[in-house]
Amino acid sequence: MTTAPIQLDTYKLGFIGAGKMAESIARGIVQSGVLHPSRISTAHSNPVRRSAFESFGVKVFPQNEQVVEDSDVVIFSVKPQVVKDVVLQLQPLLSKKKLLVSVAAGVKLKDLQTWAGSERFIRVMPNTPAAVGEAATVMSLGGAATEADGELISKLFGSVGKIWKADEKLFDAITGLSGSGPAYIYIAIEALADGGVAAGLPRELALGLASQTVLGAASMVCQSGKHPGQLKDEVASPGGTTIAGIHELEKDGFRGLLMNAVVAAAKRSREFSK
Repeated sequence: MTTAPIQLDTYKLGFIGAGKMAESIARGIVQSGVLHPSRISTAHSNPVRRSAFESFGVKVFPQNEQVVEDSDVVIFSVKPQVVKDVVLQLQPLLSKKKLLVSVAAGVKLKDLQTWAGSERFIRVMPNTPAAVGEAATVMSLGGAATEADGELISKLFGSVGKIWKADEKLFDAITGLSGSGPAYIYIAIEALADGGVAAGLPRELALGLASQTVLGAASMVCQSGKHPGQLKDEVASPGGTTIAGIHELEKDGFRGLLMNAVVAAAKRSREFSK
């Protein structure tokens, strides 16, 4: 049977789970103008979570069942340990006309499709910078998800950052890099700021300089099209301050530590997914 296309000018979007990640994605979608908030819904009983979504116009129902019934695209944004129970509970309402999406880390498409009774599923992995519109997101299409479905999800999640398509077998490595990566960078920013304080800077100035330096360097890599090694060489003049600092990083195995962190997190992700 041919999958019915989602009507792009009229479809409604629902979030099962009204946590911070769902809020960040919904807010980005609204602020970018991709969807009017009247076409987005979620459900929650907590007044704080309800008001968070209602503050930018999203409809909040009392029950998840109402969200599914009201939506053409349903995003499951719940904790991995409860996603099975939630999908099974809603399964009678998950017709093949609906496009289903999961952002639950470590939960495989084959399991999601079995629980839902539908292969029109897309697995998406954003990371926490979605909260500031700078997510690094990867998606993988299930068996019955169409290219048009993928384009729709690319547009939605592209509103909170950048999105790539990849084979699901790469998701553990993606978890180790972009899923866990923000934490590595927070540590690097903190360490740079501590170094500034050790060199005599006031704490507030050191943290501001460290944060903006990391942001600027990342923007240079994204926007210049140059390899980061080339950009590093352009900063490191012969016998200068930068190459002296790089020498210390190399002595202490800085690259190897970051590589090992990604590999360790990817290994842990594989353990969870089993």
